[in-house]
Amino acid sequence: MLRIVVVVALATCLGAGQTRAQFFPQPQVQPRAQPQPPAQAPAPPPPPPASAPYDRELQRLSEILGSLHFLRDICGSNEGQKWRNEAQALIDAEAPGGERRDKLVASFNRGYRAFQQSYRSCTPAADFAIRRYLEEGARIAREITARYAN
Repeated sequence: MLRIVVVVALATCLGAGQTRAQFFPQPQVQPRAQPQPPAQAPAPPPPPPASAPYDRELQRLSEILGSLHFLRDICGSNEGQKWRNEAQALIDAEAPGGERRDKLVASFNRGYRAFQQSYRSCTPAADFAIRRYLEEGARIAREITARYAN
């Protein structure tokens, strides 16, 4: 009789395990959560305009600064990088990057090379060009400031 009790108890225990598994709900497999898009960062500032109404004047001013950089040097002004630094400040302020910057740099280089190809030393014509460009550059700067400054 003890054997029957042990067998029944054992069968009950073993059977109960299977039965219990049927009564408890199977763990639900959660569908994979769709990855959430990253939180949207604040919108970047709008890009600078492709051109400004005074770009032509700025390009001419940059060309003048390039010419002055070359001419003042060969005429012994001992100003070092003054005119190049002025052009760099203008370019950094107006066009820190992009096509506008490229155009201003090209204008400066064009002004520099135009006189580099013709002049090896200071001449009266070079002095005249310096005076003329100083006047024209000052006029352009005044006009841009008067017309477009805040």
